[in-house]
Order: sequence, then C-alpha cells, then structure tokens
Amino acid sequence: MLAASGLGGRVGQASATEVAAGGAVIALAVIAGAICQAKAISAGCEGISRNPGGAPHIRFLLVFGLVLIETLVIYALLITIIILMVQWNKYPGI
Repeated sequence: MLAASGLGGRVGQASATEVAAGGAVIALAVIAGAICQAKAISAGCEGISRNPGGAPHIRFLLVFGLVLIETLVIYALLITIIILMVQWNKYPGI
C-alpha cells in the first residue's frame, strides 16, 4: 500500500527540503515583522516629537500596531509548525 502510493518509508518523517522550507518561511516572517516594527516605532517616535500633546493616542496606536505585527509573525510560526507536523503526503487523495 505504501509502495503503491509512492511514500515508501517516509510516513511520519520530514525531509530536509520540508524542514528548510519551514525554516525559510519563519525566517522571512521574522525579518518582515522586524522591519515593520522598526518602521512603526520610528514613525511613532517622530509623531510624538512633532506633536507631544497627541502622545497618548499615538502611543496607543503604536502599541496596537505592534501587537498586530507580532500576531502575524506568530501565525507564520503556527503555519510552519502545522506544515512540518501534519503529514500532507499521508493522504494522497487530498
């Protein structure tokens, strides 16, 4: 049955290509998240320096934006874990 489906002894094992792809996905997400967070912090500091009276509102929006950016990075981590842990090749009909 396994030989007919082309899986051989691969059930339950991740290949080096899959691990490298998972590492690349999470690395790309972390790099993009770090760049976006740096731009957001820079813009927030600049906004507060230009308008000190609006500091509480700017700070709230800055923290809210940073939370959303970090959430996207965590989603990328979860997707990578799902891709590596779930065996897509286990069900060839899907």
